[in-house]
Amino acid sequence: MNHGREETSWGRHSKGRHAVVIGGSLAGLLAAHVLAGHADRVTVVERDRLPEGPEPRSGVPQSRHAHVLLESGQLALDSLLPGFTAELRAAGAPRVGMPEDMVAWSGTWFRRTAPTSHIHTGSRAQVEQLVRRRVLANPVITTVESAEAVGLAGDASRVRGVLLRERGGTDGTADGAPPRQPRTLAADLVVDASGRSSRASRWLAAIGAEPPQEETIDTGQAYASRIYRNTSAHLGTEALAYWFYPNPSQTYAGGVLPLEDGNHLVALAGLRGQEPPTDDAGFTAFAARLPHPFLHEWLLTAEPQTPAYGFRSTANLRRRYDRRGRRPAGFLATGDALCTFNPIYGQGMSVAAMSAVALRDALADPRRRPTTLRVQRALFDASRQAWDISAGADRAMPGAVGNAVASRAVDRPVGWYLDRVQQRYVGDPVLVGPVFRSVLTLTRPLTALFAPRVARAVLFGPVAGTPSAPPMRAETTDG
Repeated sequence: MNHGREETSWGRHSKGRHAVVIGGSLAGLLAAHVLAGHADRVTVVERDRLPEGPEPRSGVPQSRHAHVLLESGQLALDSLLPGFTAELRAAGAPRVGMPEDMVAWSGTWFRRTAPTSHIHTGSRAQVEQLVRRRVLANPVITTVESAEAVGLAGDASRVRGVLLRERGGTDGTADGAPPRQPRTLAADLVVDASGRSSRASRWLAAIGAEPPQEETIDTGQAYASRIYRNTSAHLGTEALAYWFYPNPSQTYAGGVLPLEDGNHLVALAGLRGQEPPTDDAGFTAFAARLPHPFLHEWLLTAEPQTPAYGFRSTANLRRRYDRRGRRPAGFLATGDALCTFNPIYGQGMSVAAMSAVALRDALADPRRRPTTLRVQRALFDASRQAWDISAGADRAMPGAVGNAVASRAVDRPVGWYLDRVQQRYVGDPVLVGPVFRSVLTLTRPLTALFAPRVARAVLFGPVAGTPSAPPMRAETTDG
């Protein structure tokens, strides 16, 4: 694969090659799974030790925070690893029907009508552990742990491997010893799945190649999360989850999600200058800033099971590897190393799985040769809609900064239309609500919102009434 001459085909019959994936995250594991069908050897390089069970990895601070698996991610995982969501359910991952099973606020309270989509709200560690067990059972795939990628081998025309430094003490050294010299792990293909902190731009520049342009939108949003044991009956309601979504006039966010072990994860968020604290009293007090006091009142009686953990790296960041440039064959970026989103929108795990499906389909396409640029564009397309949703929402938040904050004139009528969609979304269980929810969960394209029936309802239909107080019982159970 290349923009230039030394292209290497990774199509269906290209055996005898070695692929290296940098990063043992969900995106990296699923990329390795796909590449195992196109190579004799696939090596996953992970800077940490991979845990045996469903435990947060030390190098992934966001793993302790709220994660959801959208319906699009469930479909993608079942396509890649047949039966995966059934296995996830058997492991106890809660399945939350939207909107029936969640008490939710987004400027007004959502009606709790029959679900049109479902999300899994178990921990990220649980999902990763189940994927890891399935993927690493393949004898084609091996791991190199406690090794940090520090560069690329090759030149501007082709990547021929990755430079690794074994990790010991600080900065890859044993205590008191000089820095360890990197070694080269030769490869025909290197896939960067190292996450939002990827240093691939620096690596590419070091071999004479052109780094990708970067687009950023940053609201300065910060999170704090803590696990609690519920001492009452689901906050006094049969709902499974509770969530307050932010908007430009009400910028605090947070809620409660059920976990696989019967505990609940509480997440709180605020923008720059409004960051939630992580001390006991401060975390509880911060919940009183949300639009209704029921969560704060619940925290006064719930039993904390962990400390509160903070997280502040929430900028939307997209690296434009899809654009032409002086970049080498044999190098791809996927997952958060390609496009990372504000975690408030819960898209990351699903996009990682969708990207692996895009990689699989691009490599197996009999009509087109899988060049580097063509495959990279397929990966870019897999993340495009999630970016449009998260970046579009964050662009409107007060104090947002970054080189992609400015909107274009062409975006204004679309923004006006989407505002009308959102006004009708929370109270319409028949048309606008289900279609918009399918767009948000990435199972239907944004164009679905402009279908004639939907457009008529958005442009000419009334705004349906919504609850005036938290709907602690679902409409379907009220009869």
